[in-house]
Amino acid sequence: MPYVPAPDLASLSLAEIAELSAARKLPPVEQWNPQDSGDSLMVIKADGRWFHDGGEIRKPAMIRAFSGLLRRDEHGQHWLVTPHEKQSIAVEDAAFIATDVSRTGDALAFRLNTDEIVLAGPENPLTARGDAETPALYLAVRHGTEARINRSTWLQLVELADEDLIVTSQGATFSLVPA
Repeated sequence: MPYVPAPDLASLSLAEIAELSAARKLPPVEQWNPQDSGDSLMVIKADGRWFHDGGEIRKPAMIRAFSGLLRRDEHGQHWLVTPHEKQSIAVEDAAFIATDVSRTGDALAFRLNTDEIVLAGPENPLTARGDAETPALYLAVRHGTEARINRSTWLQLVELADEDLIVTSQGATFSLVPA
């Protein structure tokens, strides 16, 4: 079955976003603790492109499949996890890139480079890093992984922010400027 990308983010209601998220049915990687480990020979570049053994992975369906198996441990190491084995994956910056944002009700909905939609809030906070001159904003995605907010999406957030560059989503408050 061919992949059909999600509709325009701004046109979706919170209920439609929840339905799209539930339909993805991600594997329960948080429940898997395999003893066998290895090196996947994979790299996620800072610009969101995926590589295996030096060659770029160009099939979006493969990237979406692999991204559903990602987990980051307490040391910052990313892993592709299955019930039987985990393989390390090098990540230059963040595992995902947030490419769009829309305010839907009281929530900020972000589209990732994998076409996944994540709602910012207490379970998926926004974190500002860097400094005031070169801020970098990240969205917690799942299992310790993060999405870097790209420049155009950061500018969209600035438009949604108050004069102190503060945004709210699902009752949580986030600064767009590093402390």
